[in-house]
Amino acid sequence: MAGARGGGHGFVIMMQYWALGFVIAQLLQMAESQGGLQVGFYDQSCPLAEQIVRTVVERGVLQDHGNAPGLIRLHFHDCFVQGCDGSVLLDGAKSEKTASPNFSLRGFEVVDSAKAELEKQCPGVVSCADLLAFAARDSIELTGGKRWEVPAGRRDGNVSDNAEAEAMLPSPSLDVHQLTDSFTRKGLSQNDMITLSGAHTIGRIHCSTVVARLYPTTDPNLDADLAVQLKTLCPEVGGNSSSTFNLDPTTPELFDNMYYSNLFGGKGVLQSDQILFESWSTKLPTMFNVLSTTSFTSSFADSMLTMSQIEVKTGADGEIRRHCRVVNPVIAASSPASPPV
Repeated sequence: MAGARGGGHGFVIMMQYWALGFVIAQLLQMAESQGGLQVGFYDQSCPLAEQIVRTVVERGVLQDHGNAPGLIRLHFHDCFVQGCDGSVLLDGAKSEKTASPNFSLRGFEVVDSAKAELEKQCPGVVSCADLLAFAARDSIELTGGKRWEVPAGRRDGNVSDNAEAEAMLPSPSLDVHQLTDSFTRKGLSQNDMITLSGAHTIGRIHCSTVVARLYPTTDPNLDADLAVQLKTLCPEVGGNSSSTFNLDPTTPELFDNMYYSNLFGGKGVLQSDQILFESWSTKLPTMFNVLSTTSFTSSFADSMLTMSQIEVKTGADGEIRRHCRVVNPVIAASSPASPPV
């Protein structure tokens, strides 16, 4: 009996060591997956950084609700080109802003305001890339989504190329395989693609984005009543291509799972949305998101966390921009003083 008790005690110890080893392995994997980023990165250097961003974003969303989806989309478009390095914010004749998928980007003024406040509090400390990651998270929470901790430490890039943006950003006309490929080459899964598409539960699109589903013939996968609404707003001739329509006509200002319920009824506004429900490879996980807003918003937070770490610049790579629209000026080294004559 004593031997049995000793053996049992030894088994418990072995299991404790195994559990400890498992936890350590998980922590190491998490640290590696975050690519040098760290939750609470600014706790010492700029402790109010996240609160400053949150305050400015909340004010911006109250002034114009469109800033919420705008900031989420800015972060997505940033991460898919050059990684999450704030390159989408740079001005320039051939910068990412000038690429056709970025013509309708918005939220730049909110970013400018937040950066100005950060520079007053902590000059040259908080990167524009981190600012975007915080702002996207806050926009989701402010519209009803789940909050998550954002690991920070991204540095800003100094390259912004419209040709790369044209090549890397997924088009709303892509099929499921093309959409999946555009995400997997950035280290994201097909399930991440399905989940992140749920960002379309808030926001609006321009007529120019949807007319291909309406004319010359109506997409058979488009709900008939929705097609009538879209054709009324976006006539084939004489319409205004800049007119906008809610991506989620049911609860357009609430970050919930109604986007997926709309797909179930053929009411996905974009082809790349509705196709998630029409393809067998994506239909089942899409249906799971219909079942629970809580489950969807939790999965969305996880996928956003993964996306926010795409090809980040850390350490000595990149810079901390003083203004998000321009790279920092190069400071020439001072010439040595001339020797006395």
